[in-house]
Amino acid sequence: MIRNIFLCCCFFFTLLGAGCDSGPRIAPFGEDAVVLAFGDSLTSGTGAPAGQSYPDVLSSLLGRPIVNVGVPGEVSSAGLTRLPAMLERYHPTLVILCHGGNDFLRRLDQDDTSSNLKAMITMIRSHGADVVLVGVPRLGFGFELPKFYVSIAQEAGIPLEKGVLLKLLGDNSMKSDAIHPNATGYRLMAEAIYSIIQKAQGH
Repeated sequence: MIRNIFLCCCFFFTLLGAGCDSGPRIAPFGEDAVVLAFGDSLTSGTGAPAGQSYPDVLSSLLGRPIVNVGVPGEVSSAGLTRLPAMLERYHPTLVILCHGGNDFLRRLDQDDTSSNLKAMITMIRSHGADVVLVGVPRLGFGFELPKFYVSIAQEAGIPLEKGVLLKLLGDNSMKSDAIHPNATGYRLMAEAIYSIIQKAQGH
């Protein structure tokens, strides 16, 4: 009888622990933490007035500066080449990685895109920084998120924001053109990434 009660209690606490799992974690920010937003035009803020890119809005939400190093038109292979210099220059604590959209627009090999993202994540973590990955939809019959974003995030054990761009790019009221959010869209993007960061830090 006592043994059965003990086994039931163990089972209960195992389920409780599993339910409390909030996913991948990132370190809380110290006073000198540097947040780097790395990507293409979705990071630089194409389509919104100055000061209204997602890194600008996210900076206000987090209450700390964010270094925006988005380069419009950049493909993931070029991003992989550019990344080492950015890591050496800024020594970030957290990198928000939003890349791949231009690969899809140019119909580049998606296995290469996936490999480039994996290499970027490995490089970032080797410099001691955490990573939040932002999934970028590709245009087909509507928009869809390539499955490799989920696979990459799961394999690396990093937080993934996988829904916000899919939602924004499917809503014309949130876009400045066919592939870029407007100021309202970038604000929602920032809020979604902020939520991911807060959850990953255990807030």
